[in-house]
Amino acid sequence: MDQSLIRRTKARRSRVFRVRKNIRGTAEKPRLSVCKTNAHLYVQLIDDEKSVTLAGIGTMSKGYDGRSKESAKKLGQAIAAAAKKAHVERVVFDRGRHKFHGIVAEFANSAREAGLQF
Repeated sequence: MDQSLIRRTKARRSRVFRVRKNIRGTAEKPRLSVCKTNAHLYVQLIDDEKSVTLAGIGTMSKGYDGRSKESAKKLGQAIAAAAKKAHVERVVFDRGRHKFHGIVAEFANSAREAGLQF
């Protein structure tokens, strides 16, 4: 394997651990985890104490057109509705290794406008 690929993989892994080392989700305040791929965006509400996913949704579902800012806005509103259905109002935001800009920021702002507090 090429050294640049190994170095990039290690850097990505260390970014994830650096961001997540202080983030823990509970039943009252679950972790809102964001996973971004080349084609889609996935989000989950996770209770780390019980290792349970409370709600999850992605842009592979009907009504979303892949990874775009419009889909991220719809996804933020949908996860906020799912959180309210699970009686959750406050969450801990986990952006993973991704910067807080672009699609991730659009998703977060939409979730905040829909009623989630983080």
